[in-house]
Amino acid sequence: MKLNPLNQFEEYVILNKGTEPAFSGEYYKNKEDGIYYCKQCNAALYKATDKFDSGCGWPSFDDMIEGAVHQSTDADGRRTEITCANCGGHLGHIFRGEGFTSKNTRHCVNSVSLTFVADKK
Repeated sequence: MKLNPLNQFEEYVILNKGTEPAFSGEYYKNKEDGIYYCKQCNAALYKATDKFDSGCGWPSFDDMIEGAVHQSTDADGRRTEITCANCGGHLGHIFRGEGFTSKNTRHCVNSVSLTFVADKK
């Protein structure tokens, strides 16, 4: 599998399970139509149509592209970590039961873990 080179901050988040500061990410307020891909391996992860504004400071999605995201219990035992199913890169965490959308699910994703490609108009 070919992996993209990462800068130091991208490595901190994607490889070392770090978190970018809230409200600082490139895609937090993005409202364009398109697809969000894994920054490390280019796997398609999320459709822009599943993105919503949760007010949490990170891009939020209530669904993923089928089979694209792996879920596992975080090291703290309280949260569910989400990683790219293709390369294992850290994306963020998933939360359920908050009532933001009808799917009652929030994938809270670091912008730095993503690359966005807008739909061609």
